[in-house]
Amino acid sequence: MRVFFDTNVLVSAVATRGLCADVFRVALSEHVILTGECNLVELRRILSRKFKMPDAIVDDIEEFLRDYEIVPVPNTGSPVSVRDPDDDCVLASAIAGRADVLVTGDADLLDLGERFPISIVNPRGFWSMLRGKSER
Repeated sequence: MRVFFDTNVLVSAVATRGLCADVFRVALSEHVILTGECNLVELRRILSRKFKMPDAIVDDIEEFLRDYEIVPVPNTGSPVSVRDPDDDCVLASAIAGRADVLVTGDADLLDLGERFPISIVNPRGFWSMLRGKSER
């Protein structure tokens, strides 16, 4: 399965312990993970400013993620309209990366539900998918 991780899940996966870290570890070992260039820019900003991580650690995290598939900033937007322009890049990147699922904690993205051609789930929903319990 091709799993696209939104920034908020990546931040939680690398900065805290818990479900996001667990979901990310399982995805690393069992699936193809990807994220977007626009997500990496946001990840760097959040880890540096909000979490006050040293640049060297942020560099290491970005370098680690770049060993996996990074979708360049798409030339076209998302097929659905969104309130937050940053979300448009996330959605367009997930499509361009041929993701099977987008894992996010963003309520606006989760609310798209059936209107989007890719499954959008929160980390708990993705965990359920991994364990064979269908949840959208």
